[in-house]
Amino acid sequence: MQTNTLKSDSLLLVAAFFWGTTFVAQRKGMDHMGPMLYNALRFLLGAVTLAPLIAWPGLRLAGARTGTPRLLFWGGLLAGVALFGGASLQQMGLQYTTAGKAGFVTSLYVVLVPLMGLFLGHRCGPSLWLGVALTVAGLYLLSVTESLTIARGDLLVLASALFWAIHVQLIGYLAQRGDPLRIACAQFLVCSALSFLAALAGESITAGAIRAATVPILYGGILSAGVAFTLQVICQRTSPPAHAAIIMSLETVFAALAGWLLLDERMGWRGLAGCALMLAGLMVVQLPPLLGAGRKARRPEGDLAILPERPPYHDPVC
Repeated sequence: MQTNTLKSDSLLLVAAFFWGTTFVAQRKGMDHMGPMLYNALRFLLGAVTLAPLIAWPGLRLAGARTGTPRLLFWGGLLAGVALFGGASLQQMGLQYTTAGKAGFVTSLYVVLVPLMGLFLGHRCGPSLWLGVALTVAGLYLLSVTESLTIARGDLLVLASALFWAIHVQLIGYLAQRGDPLRIACAQFLVCSALSFLAALAGESITAGAIRAATVPILYGGILSAGVAFTLQVICQRTSPPAHAAIIMSLETVFAALAGWLLLDERMGWRGLAGCALMLAGLMVVQLPPLLGAGRKARRPEGDLAILPERPPYHDPVC
């Protein structure tokens, strides 16, 4: 493996660690404030973190375009709305479920993206359907109880995965036509503004609560949104797409480990088996690009150049 590729893969692993462990920060932040206020402050901080980096040419992806102001405005608006939908549902769901379960359920966007591609005329091979079967089986073990009911928190996080998948499609489109850092900063500002409006409508906002949640806000805003997304943008210039997809899928493992170590979360054998099946499904979905990573060929359908912070964020970049 080339030195540059090894270095990029290692830094992507750091980004996945930040994204996974941010699920714990998201839960801890809500010990002091509502989910909308936490997201508003977190993404505002993420935008502030990215702003000084936009003028640094060295962070621009090779071949990336600056994009027109019109693209930046409408692209940032649409991506910000999708980010708001995914982040809000995920944050509300975290009030009723564990960080580890939320990490794995959120990861379903990896499977939903190529499924959505079917409506855009993309072709999907047998690996996708095998991956779907594994993740659905894993989701059943992880979230569906013996009485065939699904917890409220898991259902909200599951709904957020649909918005994350839409967000991935938007970012994949926009990143080919504009600067990913500018688009990310714009979407963070839009998501923060919408979250502030939602917080004003139904949550208590006090300076004391913000001070008490300073560490979770800083972690989610600077490390998850700002640092991790910047690492992703830099590293994906030299890391093969298949490597990046597999490494960033490990955010689910970090979320489960962080929940166990820091929040004393327990899943039991049924939940662990569900996590294992879901992780296997995520890997299987990426199998075709992984097998073709050593060949210089046309990019397979469903392989994405830019993934969210999350997602970032993703945090997803979130």
